[in-house]
Amino acid sequence: MDRRRLRRGGHGSFLVGRDMSLKTPLGRVLGLGSAKEGTDHWWGQRVSAVAMLMLGSWFIYSLLQLESLTYLDVIRFIGVPLNGVLLSLLSITLSYHSYLGVQVVIEDYVHGPALKVVSIVLSKFVHVFLAIAAAFAVMKIFLGGAA
Repeated sequence: MDRRRLRRGGHGSFLVGRDMSLKTPLGRVLGLGSAKEGTDHWWGQRVSAVAMLMLGSWFIYSLLQLESLTYLDVIRFIGVPLNGVLLSLLSITLSYHSYLGVQVVIEDYVHGPALKVVSIVLSKFVHVFLAIAAAFAVMKIFLGGAA
């Protein structure tokens, strides 16, 4: 057997290394995996989960530091610039992470192609609306419109 062929990872070789791949030749050329965007989706879920862990911990800690959870105390808390920005980031991150999770559920359990597309688009609109509404509410309080 030709050693150059084995080193190259040619047809019939059994070498394990960087040349070995489970992708199809077309997938290697186009740079696509089996799900095409699965890696981005996976990373998005992991990064947003870590961000939610940090922002959620900050939020719980901050709420525990408040004297009381009355309306005026919470409005004052949100009115602090850093708190308003972090609360907006938490809201947007929650919405994004939720969208990614709902998308996976729709892709896995909705079987009709048309219903699947409509469900994913509707889910995206709802999640974007909720993120914008939450950011708007925090900004309105921050700018003094709700006191």
